[in-house]
Amino acid sequence: MSSAGFNSQNGTGQTYANGPSQNPVAMQQLPGVSYGMTHQPTYNPMQAKAPMPPGPGLYPSGPYQPAPSVNSYQSGPPPTSYPAAPGQPLLTRPPMGIASSHTPPQSASPSPGPRLPPAQGTPPPPAVSSSSYYPNPQQQQQQHHQQQPPVAPAWQYNTAPPPMGPTTSSMSAPPRGPVANHVNPAASLTPQPPPSSAPYSSALPAPVSQSATQPPGPGMAPPTSLHGYIQPGTAPLPMNPMTPHTYQPSRAPYGPPPTGLPPTMKPAPPPTGPPMANATPPPPPKADGTVAGNGPQPSNSYNHVDNKMAGPPQPGPPGRHLGHYPSLPPGYQQSSAPPNATSPMHPAMQAATQPYSQGPQQYQQPPGGPGPAQLSPSLAAMSLQSSTPEALRVVNLLQERNLLPPTPVPAPIPPLPQDLQKINCHPEVFRSTLTSIPQTQSLLNKAKMPLGLLLHPFKDLSQLPVVTSSTIVRCRSCRTYINPFVSFLDQRRWKCNLCYRVNDVPEEFMYNPVSRSYGEPHKRPEVQNATIEFIAPSEYMLRPPQPAVYLFVLDVSHNAVETGYLNVFCQSLLDNINALPGDSRTKVGFITFDSTIHFYNLQEGLSQPQMLIVSDIEDIFLPTPDSLLVNLNECKELVQDLLKSLPTLFEKTMETQSALGSALQAAFKLLSPTGGRLSVFQTQLPNLGVGALQSREDPNQRASAKDIQHLSPATDFYKKLALDCSGQQVAVDLFLLSAQYCDLASLGCISRYSAGSVYYFPSYHHQHNPAQVERFQKELKRYITRKIGFEAVMRIRCTKGLSIHTFHGNFFVRSTDLLSLPNVNPDAGFAVQMSIEENLDDMQVVSFQAALLYTSSKGERRIRVHTLCLPVVNSLSDIFAGADVQAISGLLACMAVDRSVTASLSDARDAMTNAAIDSLMSYRQSVLTIQQPGLLVPACLRLFPLFILALLKQKAFRTGTSTRLDDRVFAMCQLKYQPLTYSMLMIHPALYRIDDLTDEGALNINDRTIPQPQLLQLSVEKLSRDGAFLMDAGMVMYLWIGRNCNPNFLMQVLGVPNYAAVPENLYMLPELDTAESQRNRAFIGWLREQRPFYPTLHVIRDESQLKASFMQNMIEDRTESALSYYEFLLHIQQQISK
Repeated sequence: MSSAGFNSQNGTGQTYANGPSQNPVAMQQLPGVSYGMTHQPTYNPMQAKAPMPPGPGLYPSGPYQPAPSVNSYQSGPPPTSYPAAPGQPLLTRPPMGIASSHTPPQSASPSPGPRLPPAQGTPPPPAVSSSSYYPNPQQQQQQHHQQQPPVAPAWQYNTAPPPMGPTTSSMSAPPRGPVANHVNPAASLTPQPPPSSAPYSSALPAPVSQSATQPPGPGMAPPTSLHGYIQPGTAPLPMNPMTPHTYQPSRAPYGPPPTGLPPTMKPAPPPTGPPMANATPPPPPKADGTVAGNGPQPSNSYNHVDNKMAGPPQPGPPGRHLGHYPSLPPGYQQSSAPPNATSPMHPAMQAATQPYSQGPQQYQQPPGGPGPAQLSPSLAAMSLQSSTPEALRVVNLLQERNLLPPTPVPAPIPPLPQDLQKINCHPEVFRSTLTSIPQTQSLLNKAKMPLGLLLHPFKDLSQLPVVTSSTIVRCRSCRTYINPFVSFLDQRRWKCNLCYRVNDVPEEFMYNPVSRSYGEPHKRPEVQNATIEFIAPSEYMLRPPQPAVYLFVLDVSHNAVETGYLNVFCQSLLDNINALPGDSRTKVGFITFDSTIHFYNLQEGLSQPQMLIVSDIEDIFLPTPDSLLVNLNECKELVQDLLKSLPTLFEKTMETQSALGSALQAAFKLLSPTGGRLSVFQTQLPNLGVGALQSREDPNQRASAKDIQHLSPATDFYKKLALDCSGQQVAVDLFLLSAQYCDLASLGCISRYSAGSVYYFPSYHHQHNPAQVERFQKELKRYITRKIGFEAVMRIRCTKGLSIHTFHGNFFVRSTDLLSLPNVNPDAGFAVQMSIEENLDDMQVVSFQAALLYTSSKGERRIRVHTLCLPVVNSLSDIFAGADVQAISGLLACMAVDRSVTASLSDARDAMTNAAIDSLMSYRQSVLTIQQPGLLVPACLRLFPLFILALLKQKAFRTGTSTRLDDRVFAMCQLKYQPLTYSMLMIHPALYRIDDLTDEGALNINDRTIPQPQLLQLSVEKLSRDGAFLMDAGMVMYLWIGRNCNPNFLMQVLGVPNYAAVPENLYMLPELDTAESQRNRAFIGWLREQRPFYPTLHVIRDESQLKASFMQNMIEDRTESALSYYEFLLHIQQQISK
């Protein structure tokens, strides 16, 4: 009998930490096996076609004038069809900050037309230009790998280049070839449609052309329904035979594949209870089928690319001209919002109240099908019988005005069998931009949508199953952790869902600690939960788990003392010192700095803290290495004395200089032996010693500059130091509290490459900016007390045939698929881009697994594993039906941040616009069967142009508006670092009318009633002078009071008699004993609870200075420098119809 134990740990209870250290067992791969990799050229959604129109403000009046074309189109050969000239890079990146040239070098001879490589049926790549979106994976490696030799970046998109030799590394995968007969869950759990039920448009991939009017290729069957869509609940016939002798508990053996027509299938009811609502897992899924899998990536899949792999440069497609827009948008048809399968609660709230309990919902068809306005008369009758899913309902964006749903948009649900869907990973933890994965890279290229994953791996969870076991069951070949999507061939053998290897079930795994039964391995908690945490045995440790170590580095220059932040910091740490995550080994230390470095001896036995000053900042040393980091429990009184005296110690200082670089070097020396967390508080530009910076911002250029300079670091000092920190398991968190330029583009590197976080409090002052002081207090408390993991590593594995090539977030890439995270915190998000390297023909589903190995603050080595399962489809309509518009927007935002830094901001803006144009053009050409005027999109992408326009107007990417450089860089940091739930509010804020809140439809949480007002479109036309409107923009909230606002609201919520009496700098709602006050405070408080940071609230009137910031978030309206939503739609339509 085994001693395995099982317990469920509530994520909101005791805090514990996670940490990185690569261990030999967790990370090792079996040597000797490899597989050939066939590469599809990949589509890059962000090609430079036409720059965005400069905006109405640049034209005197009247209709727009056409813009000159950017470049001429030449179709080029595939990337590998020409040899590289010796020593000459073939594809070179444009210089940073300079508009890229579209003229090919003299050596590139034009090709008469697209050519296919002789032995492959793969289409040629799209024309490459400087605004092609997917950045070269190599650049990502160059950003993170200090040791890598510089090579000219080759612009390749969405895929890793072929290996540079035979793949004999230890991270290869099993050979590709016929896989042993296996059962497919998607095939076995759903009836098979007749072969003619859907066109297989990818039978023979046709060459991808940039022509706007490409006829269907010979391999595309004519569509047999309106969209050629396979109904949910059905699946194509399996590509390989199913074995009739598969072990399945409590189920009859499978027979041979069906040959006749399938039986009719009723939609399965959604599950009624949350799968992980208590410690006992739900009933077991029938995870008896298997899926094709992916072995580990070859170690040289993209790490050692050299520029010989790239093809010759090719000019981009023709420039797209701006047409003549009407000076005023014609009236929209005032149609009501489309029916939406929306959730009644805020998405973040769903996670807080229950695990992911939505089962697979059948797509709903609007009554009567699409209206006659969208169909030609001959097809109108057919549409009444066709089973078009709601996601593919055709929407004409130029006619339907009110497209924003009244409640937050939920994540789409993958069309999986119900028993698989019920146990799939929650979308707030793990979601894909496409919930249906294309079968081939050429099909993905044709859809022209980015494929990637968004991940929130260490999210606070209310229910997290924790397993203690001496044996963690993993695939012997690819090291995948056993999960709900593996298949059991019998009681003693299971088949990996990533690489297909058959593994033995260990004896210990036969015992189920939950039911205390023997012989049912498929009912173990590891096979019942897509998110699970293991307490790891000793082989997962390279060294004994480190203690929790916290070092605080504080700016005490005159500027810092003036802001008053030191009082708030010391008081907050005093109040929460007992809540610091840790155990009896926890250590703390303090360093302060101005033009010199001050250490504090806190050794046990001293009567008071001892300050030690080192003035030689050029050659920093530790004065008493053993007594600067002390055990918190043993020296708590000395620590408290220091915190009480620090604010007064420097209150009279006149020292204005800042030697931040030297202070960081000292902190690194102090933390190197153990690792830990380094918290830096800085209030000005470092101007002394190593790492000194100079102001690079010209305020006069903020609004007028055509392109934004200085988005990249001014020095590599902070990046190099961050990489050193990462190697010693030290993460650096930066708190920037400043009213002046601090060069966040340079300072932010210290956090980015060490897996830290950046906090930015612009114009912080303890008297002049009380709203920022409140935010600093709240966020500092969360920072001090939240869960933390030390010495962590994270690896993302995926089914064989898929590959990951670019990561986004704060980390260091230690090897091709291993992220080094010296600290991991519950508020950090990550994103990855993927490509399809081998056709997924014989697979019904694919899986992705993220494994995070860390050390908790209690000194336990733990592994948190998330597994996501998605279906594989072979038609474009299915791909479009599964598009997750929020995840796509979030991934494009990450890619655009990279593009802004490596190329230029205008490049990134063009690329985002082209992403929308390309995907909607692909839909129109390849999926739509009716060609009619208007901008026709599938319902699932109806918000895509709106989100892209929102990104173009977001602080990170906007032009023509005065934006401080640090504000812009911080907005970019947030887009790359924040989990999707939070970053979407920063991209497209939420607007509510709150002067008429009622309890109708309200939520009841812990005896509180939370009103649920409807979301409004971000347009001034939705405001009225007799109302009050709340805008939630993620990091900040604005409460706009109309001039004729109801006096009852003013009195009962704000406590003022009339509009004129509303204070100028009101940043909190008074606590009044009225029903209206309680409703408004409950609603705003509930919104704030949804996120780990604390948004400030500003009550504004028409005369307020902040009104301009409020109005800039009205995304659908025209501004001096940006198009309105309607004008943007016309621009997109014009590009598509060329």
